[in-house]
Amino acid sequence: MNKERIPETNTGITGEILVQDYDEFQKKLCDKGLLETKEVIKAGIVGGNVLEIGPGPGYLGLEWLKANPDATLYWLEISQDMLLLSQDNAEKYGLKNKILPHLGNATQKFPFNNEHFDGVFTSSSLHEWEYPVKVLNEMERVLKNEGNFFIGDLKRNTNPLIKFIMKRNLNNKAMKQGLDSSVNAAYLKNEVLSLLEKSNFKKYNVKENLFGLSVFGMKV
Repeated sequence: MNKERIPETNTGITGEILVQDYDEFQKKLCDKGLLETKEVIKAGIVGGNVLEIGPGPGYLGLEWLKANPDATLYWLEISQDMLLLSQDNAEKYGLKNKILPHLGNATQKFPFNNEHFDGVFTSSSLHEWEYPVKVLNEMERVLKNEGNFFIGDLKRNTNPLIKFIMKRNLNNKAMKQGLDSSVNAAYLKNEVLSLLEKSNFKKYNVKENLFGLSVFGMKV
């Protein structure tokens, strides 16, 4: 029997030490090719104006931009500390001029016009959204017709061995506790499908893998 979901903070990662630790963790995943860059591209998000929700230190979006250099990437991030760090990382990549950063809470109305984006993607943030259907509807609102979206996240029924392997990549106790908290707050496949059914999206597919869940969809 699966554990009941335990909601996590919706304030993002703040504080110099935690931000630096998370940056190191994401950089390690990036160097090992474990980010969801290919999945975002596989979702049909390959250019134009694209929004990334909750970019954190920015590596996923920056790796995606490297593969799609003609695109413009907008960031919507709740943590000011993380947004500042992501901009520093964008400068290191030589892509700062391709990024439009915005500080804001995804559970509130996005600061963008209707049908502004060709694609929207996010990774490891779904479990933090206090009002997930509201966020999904905002994603749908700002997407152009036939625009694609991708959502990647953890899953609550992660195999204990996989969770152990994930923890080995973490540097300290706080980060390991954070992983436990995130897994406990994550959704199951049927729960994500239920959220999508309540949203304005009509075309989507949820896939499960060893580490989590992936949502591929389109606005129709």
